[in-house]
This record gives sequence, C-alpha cells and structure tokens, in this order.
Amino acid sequence: RVGSATSLSSATVNTRLQELVKLFKERTDKVKEKLTDPDVTSDDESPTTSPAKPAPAAAPVPPPRGEPEGEKPSGDEHYCEMLCCTFKYRPWLDRLKNYRFPSSIDPLTNLMYVLWLFFVVMAWNWNCWLIPVRWAFPYQTPANIHCWLVVDYLCDLIYLLDILVFQTRLQFVRGGDIITDKKAMKENYMRSQRFKMDVVCLLPLDFFYFKVGVNPLLRFPRCLKYMAFFEFNNRLEAILSKAYIYRVIRTTAYLLYSLHVNSCLYYWASAYEGLGSTTWVYDGEGNSYIRCYYWAVKTLITIGGLPDPKTLFEIVFQLLNYFTGVFAFSVMIGQMRDVVGAATAGQTYYRSCMDSTIKYMNFYKIPKTVQNRVKTWYEYTWHSQGMLDESELLVQLPDKMRLDIAIDVNYNIVSKVALFQGCDRQMIFDMLKRLRSVVYLPNDYVCKKGEIGREMYIIQAGQVQVLGGPEGKTVLVTLKAGSVFGEISLLAAGGGNRRTANVVAHGFANLFILDKKDLNEILVHYPESQKLLRKKAKKMLQNNNKPKDEKGPPGDPLIIPPKADTPRLFQAALAAAGRMGGKGPLAQLRWRLKELKAMQA
Repeated sequence: RVGSATSLSSATVNTRLQELVKLFKERTDKVKEKLTDPDVTSDDESPTTSPAKPAPAAAPVPPPRGEPEGEKPSGDEHYCEMLCCTFKYRPWLDRLKNYRFPSSIDPLTNLMYVLWLFFVVMAWNWNCWLIPVRWAFPYQTPANIHCWLVVDYLCDLIYLLDILVFQTRLQFVRGGDIITDKKAMKENYMRSQRFKMDVVCLLPLDFFYFKVGVNPLLRFPRCLKYMAFFEFNNRLEAILSKAYIYRVIRTTAYLLYSLHVNSCLYYWASAYEGLGSTTWVYDGEGNSYIRCYYWAVKTLITIGGLPDPKTLFEIVFQLLNYFTGVFAFSVMIGQMRDVVGAATAGQTYYRSCMDSTIKYMNFYKIPKTVQNRVKTWYEYTWHSQGMLDESELLVQLPDKMRLDIAIDVNYNIVSKVALFQGCDRQMIFDMLKRLRSVVYLPNDYVCKKGEIGREMYIIQAGQVQVLGGPEGKTVLVTLKAGSVFGEISLLAAGGGNRRTANVVAHGFANLFILDKKDLNEILVHYPESQKLLRKKAKKMLQNNNKPKDEKGPPGDPLIIPPKADTPRLFQAALAAAGRMGGKGPLAQLRWRLKELKAMQA
C-alpha cells in the first residue's frame, strides 16, 4: 500500500512537472520569436469568436391576462377549429388587416405589380377574343345579355383601377434619380403616351346602347390597351428561369388569335352572302365556331381542298385571305425560329466549340485516349455548369455586381480558410473576384510532388486524394467539398515551396484556383493583412518542417516514456534550494524528484 501511494504521488508530480516544462518552453519560444521577428506584435492578430457570456437575469415579465404563468408563447402557434382549442386568428388574416398599400411602386422588381398586370391582361384578352365572337356569331342573345354586360363592366373596373391606383404610383428615373414623390409620379404618368391610350380605352361609347342596342363593336376601343400586355411580357420574362417557354406559348397564341379572327370574318361573310346560299359559304350545320375555325386553318395554312368561290365578293374575300395567310404564317414561322434559336444559343455555341476542337485534334493526329478525355471534359463541364466559361457571363456586369455575385457563391467557402481568418474583410472581397473555376476529370493530377506551388485550391464540388508513400500511390487523405489545400504556397518566399505529395481528382472535381500573382496584387493595398498572412505562413511552414519523432518497432513498446529536459532556470532554482537546506516547497519538490529518479533507475 505504501508503494502504491508513493507511485501515485510520483505520477502526479511527474505530470505536473511536464506541464510546467511545456509552459516554460512555450513562453521562451514566444519571447525568442518576438525578438527575432520584427513583424510580430501580439497574439491577438487573428481574432477568434469568443463564447457568448450569459446575459444578466432580467426581471420576470408577468404573463398576459388570461394566460397561465407556466406556459410560454411559442413562435409556431397551433391553429385548430376543434372545441378543445382556443380560437385564434390565422396569420394571413392579420397580415391582410395590417396591410398598407405602398405609396410608390417599383415596376421592375415589385411582384405585386406583375400580379396586377396579369389581371389587366386577362381583362384585355377578354375584350380582344370575345368582341369579334359576339359581333360575328349569334352567341349574344337577349336571354344572356346581362351575363356579358357584368363581365364587360368588371373589365372596365380593372381598367379604371389601373389608371387611378397603380399607374399614378409607378416610380420613374429622372436625371439618374429614382422619383418617388406622389405628385411627380402622377404628372409623369399624365404626360406619357400610355395615359392617352388608357383614356381612349375607356371612352363611354356604351351610352349608344340606348340608340343602337348592345353592339359589341362599340367596345372595340377596349382593345387598345396593348401597352399593358407588352409590359407584362417584359416583366414576366425577367422573373422566369426559362423565359423561352413563355415566348413559345405567346407566339403560338398569336397564331391561334389570327385564326380566331379569320373564322369570325368567314362567318360574317357567310351571313352576308346567306348561310348555305353557295357551296363556298358556311352551310349552318354543326357547331358554327368549330366549322368556321376549321375553314380558317385550311385557308391561312394554304392546305387546299377548299370549295371555289362563286361570286365576286367571295373571290375578293378568298384572295385577301390567301395573301394574309401567307404573310401571317411566314411571320409566325420566322418568330418561332428566333425564339427557339435564342433558347438554344448556348447549346449551339457548345457544339461549335466541341466540333472545332475535335477537328483540330484530328488534324494533328492526337491519340484517341486524349481525345476522349477532352470530349468528356466538354460534356461534363457543359452539363454541370450550363456553360464552358463562367467568367463570360460576368464580363458585361459592373464591378460592384460581380462582387455581389462572387460573395453569394464563394464567400462561405473562403471565409473558412484558416489562413485568411482575421484578415481585412475588403481584402477577402477583392480576392473572391480573382477565383477561377476549373473542372478536373477522374484521375487528373491537380498538382504533382516536387513542382513549385503557385496556386491555392478550394474544392467546390467533388473529392481529391492526397497520394504519398514510397511509390506515390498510397492514399494519405481524401479531401471533400469545402476543403482547402496549397494555401502555404501563396506566401512562401524564394519562388515558392515545392509540393510534397501528389493530389489526384477522385471522380469529377470542380475547384476554385487562386494564383499567387493575383494575391500579391491585392496585398499591396492591405499591408496589415500582408503582415498577418506572412506570419501565419511562416508558422505553418515551421510546423511542416519539424522532424517527426521516430517510433520504435511495434514489438518493443516503451514502458516509461522519455522525460523532457528540465529548463535551466528551474534547475538553478532547485540547486539553490538544496544548497540553502530550506524546508520550502522547492525543497520538498527537490526531494520528490530525487525519489522519482531512484525509482526509475
């Protein structure tokens, strides 16, 4: 028992002595580094996030009346219509009650304005499609006239609200400034061409109903609100991710509307000549609109197989139909070709680049293995990014917008790099704009052992493997998305440090690359960050160059690990205590050290 207690106390003393020795060594190294390196100022150069201190306890807030003290109001309230739950207003009702209409509207970014334009365009389409039908076909009768009038005046109300509420609140740019003043916005709208067209659209020609009856042609001015339709197209295409789909639908609608108008004109011509009077006119059988629409399709597309016109009126009408059909159909085909061409412009550019590259490789008789890798790179880059070079899209943008996009895409990754923590935030922003995106194929060498490192790599997607060992094929570590390697080479002196291992892409890998030249151009404007990065790089190089402790063979483990050397200052203090023969703590510590040495011997 005495021996076990002595060994336990000796182990405790040994552990404490080791900690003291470690602290003395760290302090000596810091003082030595401070004396030899003039750039070192303090240990606070790279601030770290300190743990949040607990906030002082606040005075308890009494619960509202009618609520028990033990319950706390939660963020996600429970809504239920059962009798077991307390009735609460739904959040959308509260938002609707507290909503205030904006005093000014940004027509370029406000989604509420785009939604309102949708209703205006729906009212405009009602007039454009239904006025010809009600005029030509006998679908408007005294029995259903009230239904037509209700929808007509509902569309007129939408037109009126658009003039009084929305158009007078639209912001505009004057002299480079965005004008949001109510009076200025109203005056700008009243001076515009759109205000004149909107007033013409709402001419009260309906008063003539009392004289000539409900004639749909009196509502023809309602079709002049076409500016809202084109504005809605521009706003909708700006917010859609695949705007070419809407363009195809809109072009198809143009063709259908032209056929719709032609069918209405054919029924009117048949009624003018007399239904069934000749073989050319509509005979009055079946669904009148479907039969006339079928005739319009055959005429405008010039399919043929139509009955020959008999009278002069029929001949002139048919000639005008043929000429209009050829012109309209050719315009629609050309517009559809432009829409599809614009939608596939990127794909066409990709195919042309790939074809040119293949032609070049065939001319110089490049080996098939290399050609296949080049083709694989083209295909993977196009399918993963949708483009061959991301920088081509950002060239036309101003510098500020390029920075905003770079921050959203790359800042979360770069901010986690230990080398750049504590640096100037603006320096990080400038560095983001210099990153280049590169795609590596499976088994491609990112960097090789022995070459001079001049780049830092950030893994955006994929994985890379660090190879080592005698033959350079042993996988030391696998780095995944978000990892960084090669950062020391950016600040290494003497032309750069050499790579100590091979780095190979494991599968397809998308990496961001930062060149040493670009970083040096940025650090010229940030001397404090340059000093901090130089010190961090120096520490990282010292840690990498430290020789590792040699381990014995696995069959001969060390029972007692080697003890670290006692600092000289501490040895001198112990020797002085022994010479003085005192009974202080140093003397007791000296006696215990002697006992420990005897036990180890």
